[in-house]
Amino acid sequence: MPATYTELLDAAISHLEALKSQGTKHVAVSTETLRQLLQPPPKDPHSNPRNRANGPASQSVGDPFPFSQPVAPQSRSERDEGGRERAGVGASPPNTNPLPVPEPIRIPQSEIGNPEKSAAFAALRERVSVCVKCAHLASSRKNVVFGVGNIDAQLMFVGEAPGADEDAQGEPFVGRAGELLTKIIQAMGLQRGDVYIANILKCRPDTPGQASGNRKPTPDEMATCIPFLHEQIDLIRPRVLVALGGTAIEGLLGKTAGVMKMRGQWQTYRGTPLMPTFHPAYLLRNQAMTEKRKVWEDMLAVMEKLEIPISPKQRNYFRSSGA
Repeated sequence: MPATYTELLDAAISHLEALKSQGTKHVAVSTETLRQLLQPPPKDPHSNPRNRANGPASQSVGDPFPFSQPVAPQSRSERDEGGRERAGVGASPPNTNPLPVPEPIRIPQSEIGNPEKSAAFAALRERVSVCVKCAHLASSRKNVVFGVGNIDAQLMFVGEAPGADEDAQGEPFVGRAGELLTKIIQAMGLQRGDVYIANILKCRPDTPGQASGNRKPTPDEMATCIPFLHEQIDLIRPRVLVALGGTAIEGLLGKTAGVMKMRGQWQTYRGTPLMPTFHPAYLLRNQAMTEKRKVWEDMLAVMEKLEIPISPKQRNYFRSSGA
């Protein structure tokens, strides 16, 4: 491996570790950079493969970006109004402890696969991260909440809009409703990283003077933001969609009949089977076994559609009380 390449790689890792130590969770990655990261490192024609295999170059350092954390554009809160990095964030400290030759920096495992698809997804993420079409939302948000999960997922969940927790962390469904959604996914025999999760809106609906609490997106806000979601679905191409709550149903299907009437009945979004069901927040408000069973029956139907094996125990969830 050429010495120049190694030096640049060491410097890049040092810079990323410095950003991480200062609390930075996301960095901007261009489409071209993603393409280059997917290429193997150049070989040093003057090096001895035998020595390289037995020497320090065979060691590696930990991945600076855990697979559970997607590489995403730098959040709005980490830049000033002119788009410049905050003082101190852009400067990397000197590399006082050079590391052995490390492995190339990786992009998240969930976004590794087809290079063209990964690049297209990264380009879409970058466009969404700087969107200011809804000026009132852009001015009040802390983070754009793009989406999270496996871009090759067979199952995709769509919710309404980010809440205060999601706005603060830049990830959908991380509050109490998100914890419940994760439990539902696990009860299906899957992990959160196996699916993809997104919302109709990428910004939290502004709630002036409120640190918590949410409001429903307006029709104009939904119409402005939903093309981004359409692009996500077109790129992911899930086998099944799950619409969580009435707003998600309205955004994806254009139907306002309401979740009470539509849940449990298969619908179609651009040829993709779609299951409407209650939002996890509804189950937090109404914890009756009968309501939990309704959502679980919807998930059993989804599992059957995806040909996921269902155990007798899973079929009997929430029936012990006679519901």
